[in-house]
Amino acid sequence: MTLRDKGEKRDRIAAEIRRQLGTAAMRRFLHALPAFRAEKDIPDRFRDLLDRLDGMDSGMAGGGRQ
Repeated sequence: MTLRDKGEKRDRIAAEIRRQLGTAAMRRFLHALPAFRAEKDIPDRFRDLLDRLDGMDSGMAGGGRQ
């Protein structure tokens, strides 16, 4: 498999995931889930890890890789 083929496959998979996440059934399912929220009294080391994860998520929001 060439690099171009791998890139095209990755693009097709990403498009399929976006398509499935945008369906009405998925929106209904996600809306029915309870909202995630971290407990206020978690240890500082876990809070730091969650903050790092949030930072990575916001950096990846544009589709880039770190």
